[in-house]
Amino acid sequence: MKGNLFKTASLGIQHVLAMYAGAVIVPLIVGGAIGLSSEQLTYLVSIDLLMCGIATLLQVWKNKYFGIGLPVMLGCTFTAVGPMIAIGGQYGISAIYGSILAGGVFLVLVSTIFGKLVKYFPPVVTGSVVTIIGITLIPVAMNDMAGGVGSADFGSVQNLALSFGTLLFILVLYRFAKGFMRQIAILLGLIVGTAVAYFLGKVDFSAVADASWMHMPKPFYFGMPTFEPSAIIMMILVLIVGLVEASGVYFALSDITGKKLSEKEISKGYRAEGIATILGGIFNAFPYTTYSQNVGLIQLSGVKKNTVIYAAGAFLIILGFLPKVGAFTTVIPTPVLGGAMLAMFGMVISAGIKMLSKVDFSSQENLLIMACSIGMGLGITTVPTLFANLPKGVQIITSNGIVIGSLTAIVMNLIFMKKPSEKTVQVLEGQKAS
Repeated sequence: MKGNLFKTASLGIQHVLAMYAGAVIVPLIVGGAIGLSSEQLTYLVSIDLLMCGIATLLQVWKNKYFGIGLPVMLGCTFTAVGPMIAIGGQYGISAIYGSILAGGVFLVLVSTIFGKLVKYFPPVVTGSVVTIIGITLIPVAMNDMAGGVGSADFGSVQNLALSFGTLLFILVLYRFAKGFMRQIAILLGLIVGTAVAYFLGKVDFSAVADASWMHMPKPFYFGMPTFEPSAIIMMILVLIVGLVEASGVYFALSDITGKKLSEKEISKGYRAEGIATILGGIFNAFPYTTYSQNVGLIQLSGVKKNTVIYAAGAFLIILGFLPKVGAFTTVIPTPVLGGAMLAMFGMVISAGIKMLSKVDFSSQENLLIMACSIGMGLGITTVPTLFANLPKGVQIITSNGIVIGSLTAIVMNLIFMKKPSEKTVQVLEGQKAS
């Protein structure tokens, strides 16, 4: 019994570490951009971790009203970073949380409608979307392996040695270890990589020293929200984009776990994200969506149990109440994290390719959908300024490779989708042949 608890806890911590950097960097970027004090920034980071845990539990807990019931981790969406900074700069921080609250209510109200669109997500669309997600995340891992964008020692020999050393250690464990040791290869890689970095003088404990021991969440910590129409519209666009991204993660996990998703289950998944976003607005956190890196971790570890995600959600909640304890995870050097990310993001690509293996490659239409959607996703990731002259509201959609690639796949599938009569003929012919 104790052994099973230890394994579940270790695997849960591994999931927390996989998404921790992404969860923390959003409040740091947004808080810094709108001029928050160090005390306010500490609150923002802590409440974000707490709400990440609650959002994850809402999603993994499948019930009559919400929750998709898959091993999915939720965190604050990167898509909202630019719009939140823009809203804060123009209308103030109160308008950010007004738009988040309104956007969350919108998601809850339209979740059923969006769930009915599942028929427009055949394997050629879902496989392309998941592949795009993995491909567009690889540059993030590569930049982190070099030390992080803007770092003074970007691409230094030390950084490269740490990142590739971490990756090599993970691969060696995955090749030669068995059972539990193999399942927590990512976690062990992060621990060993950080230990080596400590002796190289690259681990900074100042964040731990500055953090307080205890933190209590306060509704509307930054004041009562205000509701600006343009800010609300912008946030709703961001959240719709998040649903497209979440859909790819849902289908990837559905494929990995072997659990088929119905329209109703997908609607409950969207509804859980809407509820999490409303709570984020109340407690001054952020909009929440699925995290792709944890899909790669599930694929690598081979552990698909929801109990592990429950443990991860519980750990995030604990970290949210104990900023000093949570600050310890920030000492993982960026290159070490980058080495682990490369393996995880690569596994997301593998999951997408596996889904695409179910596609009929003799169809030129399917090949075109894959070619254009993946091409657009990769193209916007490498040349993000392609649509820089378009209005800012439009750039929310066009500046993100995952979003533009996913929308390309969906629109092209609608264009090339066979008529019902054609499908009926194909089914009848197949039955005759059998």
